[in-house]
Amino acid sequence: MRKFLFGLLFLLSISVFAEAFVPEVIPALQNWKNYRGKYAFPKTGVIVLKSEDSEVLKQTAELLSSDLKEMFGYDYSVSVTDGKVKNGIILSLSADDETYGDEGYALTVNNRIEIEANTMKGILWGTRTLLQFIYNQPDGIQKGKAVDSPQYVSRGFMLDVGRKFFTMDFLKDYVRILSFYKMNEFQIHLNDNSFPEFTDENWNEAYSAFRLESERYPGLTAKDGSYTKEEFREFQRYAASYGVKVIPEIDVPAHSLAFTHYNPRLAAENKEYGFDHLDLYKKEVYDFIDNLFDEYLSGDDPVFIGDEVHIGTDEYNKKEAELFRKFTQHYIDFIKKYGKTPRIWGSLKEMSGDTEVNLEGSVVSSWNYGWMDLQSALDAGAKVVNMCDRFLYIVPAVNYYHDFLDLEWLYNNWTPELMNDVRIEKNPNLLGAMFAEWNDRVGNGITAYDVHIRCFPAVQLLSDKLWKGENFENVPFEKFRKLCEHTPEAPGVNISAVPDRVYNITEEGQIIKLGGRDVVENSLDEVGYPYYVEFEIKSPKEPCIDAVLFDGPHSEFIANWHNTGKFAFRREGVEYVFHAFKLPANKWKHIRIEGDYKGTTIYVDGVMTERLEGRIHEVYNFRYDRKDKIWFQETLVFPLKYIGHKNMGFRGEIRNVVVGPMAD
Repeated sequence: MRKFLFGLLFLLSISVFAEAFVPEVIPALQNWKNYRGKYAFPKTGVIVLKSEDSEVLKQTAELLSSDLKEMFGYDYSVSVTDGKVKNGIILSLSADDETYGDEGYALTVNNRIEIEANTMKGILWGTRTLLQFIYNQPDGIQKGKAVDSPQYVSRGFMLDVGRKFFTMDFLKDYVRILSFYKMNEFQIHLNDNSFPEFTDENWNEAYSAFRLESERYPGLTAKDGSYTKEEFREFQRYAASYGVKVIPEIDVPAHSLAFTHYNPRLAAENKEYGFDHLDLYKKEVYDFIDNLFDEYLSGDDPVFIGDEVHIGTDEYNKKEAELFRKFTQHYIDFIKKYGKTPRIWGSLKEMSGDTEVNLEGSVVSSWNYGWMDLQSALDAGAKVVNMCDRFLYIVPAVNYYHDFLDLEWLYNNWTPELMNDVRIEKNPNLLGAMFAEWNDRVGNGITAYDVHIRCFPAVQLLSDKLWKGENFENVPFEKFRKLCEHTPEAPGVNISAVPDRVYNITEEGQIIKLGGRDVVENSLDEVGYPYYVEFEIKSPKEPCIDAVLFDGPHSEFIANWHNTGKFAFRREGVEYVFHAFKLPANKWKHIRIEGDYKGTTIYVDGVMTERLEGRIHEVYNFRYDRKDKIWFQETLVFPLKYIGHKNMGFRGEIRNVVVGPMAD
């Protein structure tokens, strides 16, 4: 009898445990039902499509095949068949609109894997969940069924490429990151400018950029980084294959210095407004902007291929409210003529007036409670995306907004219905939310990597809040944070490049002799912070000048900078120098470099010699009667792909190159 009771209790405990288990993924599942047992995922297999679904799903199936190879080394082919399938991964379209909607899916793990949805995007999101299942359950996937769909239809990220250029490779990496976390919108802010207080109030010297190729206005496109029309078309198609909609933005009539630099006649004659304001009294301004938008929207193969275009309409001088409202209505109507949905920043609460602006059929990026809050936008008939600056704006290395989002507070308190201290009722026209990264302080040394380490945690957090909804009662923030730290960026993407262990780049004791053009290739391309890199080095009496000691995809580490014996590094066109130490001739020296998100430190023979951090430039802002600052960022993602350089390499000896992680 006692054995019977013990066995019964044991079985009950197993049953309770099984019911309690929910697979950990980001974003969290809406519904999960456990089955008994685990599925041992085969390293080889087939992804099966029905012939009737193959045209829609083949690209997604091939993407899954590629991702399985990239993440786990698994070999899965894609097969189209209408016969019975006993095993493998089965992707199939359903007509069950009510259960799945446009983005929902069912993922069943039993004796095989089945993903069912109404749309390609639903299938795609199911494959992202499957990849996380495999990654987070390496000993076998818990059998069961997920029926999953998002709380909000708009889940996005806006990147300011106007004031800081990001390569197309970076943008594509972010598409893959967004997709892996089921974020479906990527707004590209294509033009913007810095502020004149840092150029002695000279607008002509203030930085501005427009990042797209323009054939109608030769010379308009930024010379320090831009995208061709075909690159941008291909980028949007690439994003669509990952379930991500690209929303291009041309920001007018303020933040338009790139256009007034190109043609000064477009600038507002009232100098009080600033040279970055277009003159709304001039027909020439309308002709210019009409023609610019038409360049990207017209023809059989338009540059802006998606269904939404953002027209800016942000922070114009309040004295011109009526003209601003006229301008806004003009471009809402203009964009609609091309069959597109216009998005606007939403400034009409602050820019109140008698001129009618019809927001029905438009989307408002509601970014500031004063300029236009959520409820005002909804009452005006718009669909709305919450981009509340108080909670969702990242501006690196400034003393306003967020350097990093307050993730714990957002996880425990924020929903898309909240703007400042006002929480509105749920509304079907509140589509969701988007966080934004702005690069206000042009020239402060912020790199794409620095932007990434701020934005990637925000992607993870917002993805969970916008897909799953409030989940802190089921999963406390600390548990969620640990899951975020464990979960990769995306298949084939590791921008962070933080070393996961200690690496001996060279064999212990091995001396590498470099003659100035010798190159040693390493297995690691680079390491991201927090890290340390140690090496021993000996320089000859007559070393090479500005010699590349370490070279990588995004940076160089230099010896004998300007023939001074000093170390330096270069990244994104900026050079930083360690002035406190000069490498002597014919003596072995032990060098240790430590990097974190605030700066870079050099140690010589175990002694901290110099820290690059804290350099500040301060100016007086006469417009606002205050001092403004730029906090320079002297960070380094350490290059490791090559020791030496084929043209400008180091002459001397190096040994015992070791790389490792450091605690935050």
